[in-house]
Amino acid sequence: MSDIAIDLGEWLRPGDRVVIGQACGEPTTLIDALIDQGPRIGNLSAFTATSFSGLFAPGTSRSFALSSMGAIGALRSLTRTHELDIVPCHVGRVAAMIESGELGCDVAFVQVSPADADGRHSFGLISDYVRAAVSRARVVIAEVNEQVPYTFGESLAATEIDCAVAVSSPPVEVPPAAIAAVDEAIARHITDYIGDGAVLQVGIGAVPDAVVRSLRDRRDLGVHSGMLGDGLVDLVEAGVITNARKRIDRGVSVTGALIGTRRLYDFAHRNPAVRMCATSYTHDAAVLAQVENLVTLNSALEVDLTGQVNAEQSGESYLGGTGGQVDFVRAGLRSPGGRSIIALPATARNGTVSRIAAVLSGPVTTARSEVDIVVTEYGAAELAGRSLADRARRLIGIAHPDFRDDLARTAHLIAKRGF
Repeated sequence: MSDIAIDLGEWLRPGDRVVIGQACGEPTTLIDALIDQGPRIGNLSAFTATSFSGLFAPGTSRSFALSSMGAIGALRSLTRTHELDIVPCHVGRVAAMIESGELGCDVAFVQVSPADADGRHSFGLISDYVRAAVSRARVVIAEVNEQVPYTFGESLAATEIDCAVAVSSPPVEVPPAAIAAVDEAIARHITDYIGDGAVLQVGIGAVPDAVVRSLRDRRDLGVHSGMLGDGLVDLVEAGVITNARKRIDRGVSVTGALIGTRRLYDFAHRNPAVRMCATSYTHDAAVLAQVENLVTLNSALEVDLTGQVNAEQSGESYLGGTGGQVDFVRAGLRSPGGRSIIALPATARNGTVSRIAAVLSGPVTTARSEVDIVVTEYGAAELAGRSLADRARRLIGIAHPDFRDDLARTAHLIAKRGF
């Protein structure tokens, strides 16, 4: 970390609402200062969408009240101590909520690259809602980090910054997940739906990483995704991702967040084949409607026998979030030649709980009317256009065998009623 000090009391007022850049775009120097100085300023609140830095830990609520759209990354630990307020919203709506004032933003904390010759800073590793926060905030405080790559797309003029803090610090990194046999099995079923020329939307984690590893024999894949990890580099270097067949943004991988390691960051630095965009572009329905052969991949905690998806909460534990799932589920289902996939292991808690459930244990993140394909290690259940009774039969077929008899009893009731 930088040893350069900043007195936030010169810029923040008691009661201010701070919006913070998320994921690997976290301005860690500014977050450290907020944790340290927040109690002296008083009555502060902050919003961030995800966090992987580990700085938001139990006890930080003494400095400010923290809210988020989900418990993703290190934020999950705060739900266990009841120090995180959940704001239910799709990630594609966060910027609009900031712009409208529904999500308060008096101060924006952002991490940016050093300025180019024209005096413009790149937002580097995160775009999504940061431009909206900068435009709305009374005060913009920027961590100008010389180790952040300069990426093309969203940028910030030096004149828009009220307080610039120069640092030289490694950005937050998220290493690729460890891939287990179950992840590889799920990936094998998913890759059946990804043909040459497909445009991918994938997240990060073991299953997406396993899918990416399985695509080396494909040709001319494209990318339009809310986030990207190190697997992008592998497929570009293997000649698999070319974006050559995309109807829009031909030749360019479009994303709003780079979540990975230094390898990904170096690859993206001044690379015109990678474009960082706000969620008003990456998640916009009108934009996505122009993307043909879009295959979207999202995860879930559980899916019930009618196809309802819960990606947020299991009982009293809040474990995930709404994210961009609904935006991309809809987009994949409606894309000409596209598909939308929800992927999850068949069981949880060391095989004691079925994730194909008779009844959800948490909220409905994605409605059953939006769901196309559900995949576990036992296969793929194609649900679009199917009756509720047929859906139940198909989902039981991809549940763990130990739970199929119990699920069948619920399926019998659905078949008997017809709903």
